[in-house]
Amino acid sequence: MVIVDPETGEHTKEMVFWINLISEILNNTQLAEKGEPGSPGPVGPAGEKGQPGMDGRDGVPGTPGTPGTDGENNGVVGLPGDDGADGEIGAKGEPGPAGYPGEKGQPNDVKGMPGEKGLAGIKGEKGEPGLDGSKGEPGTDGVCEHDERVPRCNCDTHVIVRHSQTTDIPDCPTNYISQWTGYSLVFFEGNGFGLAQDLGTTGSCMETFQLTPFMQCSSDDVCQHGVRTDKSFWLAVDAEADFTVKPMASIDEITDHISRCRVCVGTSAVIARHSFSGEAPDCPNTYHPLWTGYSFLQATSNGPSGGGQNLASSGSCLEAFHIPAFIECLGRGTCAYYITNMDYWLAQNPDTSQPGMWGMGFVYSGIDDILDQGVGRCTVCAKDSA
Repeated sequence: MVIVDPETGEHTKEMVFWINLISEILNNTQLAEKGEPGSPGPVGPAGEKGQPGMDGRDGVPGTPGTPGTDGENNGVVGLPGDDGADGEIGAKGEPGPAGYPGEKGQPNDVKGMPGEKGLAGIKGEKGEPGLDGSKGEPGTDGVCEHDERVPRCNCDTHVIVRHSQTTDIPDCPTNYISQWTGYSLVFFEGNGFGLAQDLGTTGSCMETFQLTPFMQCSSDDVCQHGVRTDKSFWLAVDAEADFTVKPMASIDEITDHISRCRVCVGTSAVIARHSFSGEAPDCPNTYHPLWTGYSFLQATSNGPSGGGQNLASSGSCLEAFHIPAFIECLGRGTCAYYITNMDYWLAQNPDTSQPGMWGMGFVYSGIDDILDQGVGRCTVCAKDSA
């Protein structure tokens, strides 16, 4: 139904008709009184759950409630409440008054624990010197004798040198103390003149190996080291001696042919004893053996140069027999075995009834013949301790 005429903007006739009709009905119709409420109708089905509404604004805080009244004591003990928080540490209190002395305890048999050691006291001042004592009574007469013999102190020192005739360093004999080790020197030669070293003394054990450890000096303040005619001779090891090979120039190769030695010191005197036979001799009474060996006499180089051993010295009794016994080193820096160098050894002479005749012209060929029939044996002996 159209209510308003779109052209005139006024109510349409239909609208006016309905308005008048409704007004007449309302004016002429008597309304009945309101009746009693009807019985509730049946519960309708639940509607669908609506969407959550917007959060409301925070309410105004309420006023504090009035304190409640004390409850009545009904005699029932309630449960203990929770522990409260720790309070703050209080201020330190003032010391209390001293207590009254306790009563004296009764003695008992229980011993208390020892107390701790007290601190050392302060050192007292030095006292005044005491008075001189009175003169003592004369003593009894002494006896000028003793019950047992007092042994004498052996304060002597004796040096001995031991040569291994190998590249190994030898040990000292029992009761001797090592002083140093080195290389076994036999003798030096300068300009044809030789200076031999006793193999039983310290000069024969050089701590450092040098081919020519000396120099030649003239009167005009000029010295020369390594002159062609300067030579040194060293005790050799049991190495193969090839007289035809070129002289050795490498120090490592050379030292493989040099005997090692050790200087020792002890309190027992040392001697050497030679048997002139194939058997090592016994030591004299009050002596004991240190080692046995072969009787070495001297060594010579080309010409008159050379040097011998003191036959009373331990250096005249070498523990091994090698031929050649030594090697020659030259000032030009080489070492070699030379066929012109000679070793001299004491010979065996079992028939002493014909001195100078036994063995004359004998030739011992081969090391076995030399050891069995040729070279004499010896023993190095040390004095027994007192």
